Amino acid sequence: MTDTTPGTKGADTLTRLEQEGEIAADYLEGLLDIADLDGDIDMDVEADRASVSIIGETNSRDLQKLVGRDGEVLEALQELTRLAVHRETGDRSRLMLDIAGFRAQKREELAKVGASAAEEAKSTGQPVKLDPMTPFERKVVHDAVAVAGLRSESEGEEPQRRVVVLPA
Repeated sequence: MTDTTPGTKGADTLTRLEQEGEIAADYLEGLLDIADLDGDIDMDVEADRASVSIIGETNSRDLQKLVGRDGEVLEALQELTRLAVHRETGDRSRLMLDIAGFRAQKREELAKVGASAAEEAKSTGQPVKLDPMTPFERKVVHDAVAVAGLRSESEGEEPQRRVVVLPA
């Protein structure tokens, strides 16, 4: 008989996410070795998803190559890492990858964009349409808008999907 108490379910989820992080870390370590790049790997569980970061020396230009222009290479590496996890576990992964603090910095910038758009929607009483964003970027903006006490929604089709901040 399986124990399905909330505490056990949470522990099972945490164990599964930690396993995802371990698989991802192994995959990324192999990638760094192949590319002959230096970087330390940090794993965590944040908001019900595994989070893996590749951290290098400050101003490491080598790791910037793995970020690419506007994070394009980072996005591709995240998808490849998710596929590696899926291959091992058989489960779809929502793992988040950060390299050289790119996503952390981007998250701060996007939170400001969301807060600013919320203020504009409050003051004008009009919806505010933002530029197209990736799913990660939209999620950060939606969260910032919610913190500001407003609602937002996404509209459009990828890759032109955007956040619209709605007035109260």
